[in-house]
Amino acid sequence: MNLKKEGHSVKNKKTPTISITLAAAIVTMLYTTAFSAPLSLSLQDSVTYALQNNPAVKIAQAEQEKSAWGISEAEAGKLPTVSLGSSYNIKSNNPLGGDGDLSNSLRLSMPLYSGGRIEGQIDQAKRQADFSIMGLDKAKAQVKLDTITSYYTVLQTANLLEVNNQTVANMEEHLQSVQAKYDVGVVAKSDLLRSEVELANARQNAIKAENSYLLAKNSLLSNMMLDPGTELSLTESLQYQNYDKSMADSLDLAKKNRPDIAQAQITVAIAATGIDLAKSGRLPSVSLGASNGWSEGVLPSNDNWTVGVSASWNLYDAGTTGAKIKQADASLTKAQEQARQIETVALLEVRQNYLSMAEAEKRLGTTDVAVSKAQEDLYIAREKYNAGIGTNLDVIDAQLALTQAKTNRIQALYDYNVSVAKLNKAIGMKAE
Repeated sequence: MNLKKEGHSVKNKKTPTISITLAAAIVTMLYTTAFSAPLSLSLQDSVTYALQNNPAVKIAQAEQEKSAWGISEAEAGKLPTVSLGSSYNIKSNNPLGGDGDLSNSLRLSMPLYSGGRIEGQIDQAKRQADFSIMGLDKAKAQVKLDTITSYYTVLQTANLLEVNNQTVANMEEHLQSVQAKYDVGVVAKSDLLRSEVELANARQNAIKAENSYLLAKNSLLSNMMLDPGTELSLTESLQYQNYDKSMADSLDLAKKNRPDIAQAQITVAIAATGIDLAKSGRLPSVSLGASNGWSEGVLPSNDNWTVGVSASWNLYDAGTTGAKIKQADASLTKAQEQARQIETVALLEVRQNYLSMAEAEKRLGTTDVAVSKAQEDLYIAREKYNAGIGTNLDVIDAQLALTQAKTNRIQALYDYNVSVAKLNKAIGMKAE
């Protein structure tokens, strides 16, 4: 009876310990499973990550914020300024101490007319802010293109790895058939050696394909600023989707939407305002001023305010203003020519990417047929070899042709999708 009680008592003490241990093990397993799962990413997910984390976008955002504050700085030029001054002079007959003279002043100044200088500076600051907005759009577009290209490169290398692994499997299967024929003396040793060599070459290509796939994943993770060790699971595949815009439509969209073209136009406007700023040196400036002075206390102790309007007009500056105007004229000409150059390069980019897309699209039509015929040719070559009426070389050539046909199809799909992405950037499609 006592033994039963003791046993029952011991069992009760151990059960909670076992339950806690089991629960901890389950929690650990769930935690490990959850955090070891690959990161599932669509193409849009990848772009979103990159736009949120990429330093190029953050730099452009900081530049935009800086330009916005530049407007405030320029607009402050039209507002009054207040300054407080104080000085203490020691008397010469008592340099080591004693009484001294304390004087204080309070001054207020407000510009009434600047010859258009302040207004021109405000205009330039606003245009510079617009320039930085276009700069942000430009940075986002480039980050988006880089990310899309990296995403497609991962898909491309994954497909090529699959093709090479399938080639290795086919070569291994064929080698087994050749080995069996060699063992019974049906084929020469040269067939066996050639098959072994081709299998070794296929394995080399598979190793290279795997490394290319790993490099592509690292590039995509780098664009998104994610840890290089993050496991990825891409949810999309390389597919063909028709591009529904003509070249003429694409060129028109680029003229309207390209951020670099807009930036060039803003630069021209800033340069034109620079001429007005230079000319303001020939015009008078007028300001309102008020001041008060006192000798005791921190704040004014009297009502001795002096208020007045002052004007200045530089009648002769030895040609300085004229030289500034000429410089501004030259800057405007430079900006105009740069704008023309930028638009020409942008439209050329649209044409090149459009033609590259069309070329890849044509290649796609031929690769589908080539893959189908290569698969049929390999089947026939293997059946003939197994029946003893074909050669080992026929099988190897057919396998190489199939691998090349599949590779060409993957390359054409990749080239088409990347060209579409480049074309979307070239026409100024916003990154979102």
